[in-house]
Amino acid sequence: MVTKVESVLEGKNLKEIVAVRPETSVIDALGVMEKYGVGAVLVMDGEDLRGIFSERDYARKGIIKGRKAKSTQMIEVMTHNVFTVELNKSIKECMEIMDTKGIRHLPVINENEKVVGVLSIRDIVNALIMEQRQHINFLENYISGSIAG
Repeated sequence: MVTKVESVLEGKNLKEIVAVRPETSVIDALGVMEKYGVGAVLVMDGEDLRGIFSERDYARKGIIKGRKAKSTQMIEVMTHNVFTVELNKSIKECMEIMDTKGIRHLPVINENEKVVGVLSIRDIVNALIMEQRQHINFLENYISGSIAG
C-alpha cells in the first residue's frame, strides 16, 4: 500500500490552514504558531501563497540579524521560494522533497493550485511508520497463513 498525501491530510488533527498575512509582525506570527502548536505558518495574501515562516526563519533571519519581533513583518523574514506538493503524491515523494530541499514543512495544493493543507516532517514520518507497520502485519499474516496451510 502506498500512502498518499490526501489520506495523511485527512488524518491530521488540525484541519484548518494556519496562516498569516505578509504584513503580519513576527511577534504576532509567533503568537499564532504558539496558539496552534505548530512550527511554521503559511504567509498568504487571500488565497495566494506568498511564503512560509518557521521557527528556523525567526532564528536565522530575525534574532541573528538583530531584527525586532514587534516591528519586523513577515515579508522581511519569511521563506519566499516555497516548495509544494500535490494531493496525489506519495509520502515517500514528500520525504524526498523535504530531504533534498532541507525543509520541514510542505504546503499541499489541489489541482487548482490552491493551498489545502500543510504536512510537517512529523506527519510524514508518522505516515511512513504506519505504512511500514501495515507491511509487516501483512507479511506476518501471509507467513503464518502459509505455514499453517
